[in-house]
Amino acid sequence: MIKPYGYALWENMRDQLDRMFKETGHQNAYFPLFVPKSLFEAEEKNAEGFAKECAVVTHYRLKTDPNNKGKLIVDPAAKLEEELVVRPTSEAIIWNTYKGWIQSYRDLPILINQWANVVRWEMRTRLFLRTAEFLWQEGHTAHATKEEALEETVKMLDVYAGFVEEYMALPVVKGVKTPNERFAGAEDTYCIEALMQDGKALQAGTSHFLGQNFAKAFDVKFAAKDNSMEYVWATSWGVSTRLIGALVMAHSDDQGLVLPPRIAPLQVVIVPIYNKDTAARERIDIKAEELIRTFRSKGIRVKYDNDDTTRPGWKFAEHELRGVPVRIALGARDLEQNQAEVARRDTKEKTSVSLDGLTDHIAQLLEEIQQNLYDRALAFQKENTIKVDSWDEFVKVLDEKGGFISAHWDGTPETEEQIKQLTKATIRCIPLNNPQEEGRCVLTGKPSRQRVLFARAY
Repeated sequence: MIKPYGYALWENMRDQLDRMFKETGHQNAYFPLFVPKSLFEAEEKNAEGFAKECAVVTHYRLKTDPNNKGKLIVDPAAKLEEELVVRPTSEAIIWNTYKGWIQSYRDLPILINQWANVVRWEMRTRLFLRTAEFLWQEGHTAHATKEEALEETVKMLDVYAGFVEEYMALPVVKGVKTPNERFAGAEDTYCIEALMQDGKALQAGTSHFLGQNFAKAFDVKFAAKDNSMEYVWATSWGVSTRLIGALVMAHSDDQGLVLPPRIAPLQVVIVPIYNKDTAARERIDIKAEELIRTFRSKGIRVKYDNDDTTRPGWKFAEHELRGVPVRIALGARDLEQNQAEVARRDTKEKTSVSLDGLTDHIAQLLEEIQQNLYDRALAFQKENTIKVDSWDEFVKVLDEKGGFISAHWDGTPETEEQIKQLTKATIRCIPLNNPQEEGRCVLTGKPSRQRVLFARAY
């Protein structure tokens, strides 16, 4: 269950991403939650990859238990002829649909996104990071050429990276997954990887080049301009409420959340400071309402916390816990001096600011906080990205420091798996535009032409 404040955070993230998708030509649609098993298993690698995580519907009705009054049992006469898989991802149902939508090159490209929930039956859940049901978006596109599909894959990776860096204030590494780590049924998986404060990596988003695998599995062909029949080329891409987990772990401190202003549900909270002086309270209320109007005219999300059931100190702690970027304290003495106390959540710095021009000051301060959070996270990422050239050094850095380890790998899935078994570290990605350099694999000593990023991960 996601409570209103957390859901407001997701809405802000979702709405900005939705704008970015539409700016790149995508449209939203919605597809069924239940996928017939025969469709799900049509693409063998995809089905195999998700098989152990699927929730399956076998019956369509309950009935009263004749042996236990007031209780229900599954009606054995209501067994489905074919089981339905609760979608763990929607490639199967969507590509079965695209088969009816696509006949000619004139029908391409198809650029569809859906906002939905999916179910992956996790036995050990972790809030926001790995839950049995989660909210996400999944884009599914169809193209006439391989080049167009590859361009789409990289374009959407860039959209994700831009959103995470510009709105979540979190630097990421863009890269390609190894064959062991790529999406089941994909030719290539592109990803953005972020580093959390505990030194673990988090996959923040993926964009998959599916080649013609799903087109062939579902027989999706189109008539090309020369009248030849060709299989279409496909992509899929997605991010989820896992981004909220990334936000919490990347920026927050022991006092609670620290939220980037651009996606914070509340950017500013005004807390009145008054005693039993009714006249003073009225003056504070009038000034606060005036400030709220000017803030909202600038698009600033603001709340006046004039709840009489709690004291100002409690309110300060509560809004700090919730990560509100800016807090304004406004009392009778402040009004007399034509100023307010402004506290920023990222540095906890407090300053007295004139009420004249306060709105412009706060607007600028919100941008400063946004930039500071990004700069701080970038400095952390750089400080915790370490080049190593030996196995002993690899293990030492991993155990004592964590973070991204840039090291040579001989390119074999066997070595990758052995490193994972020995250390629980995985290859997070092969960075895009990776410099080529001769080296030796940290584990086997075999020749290598480039470094890859290792880390322990969520």
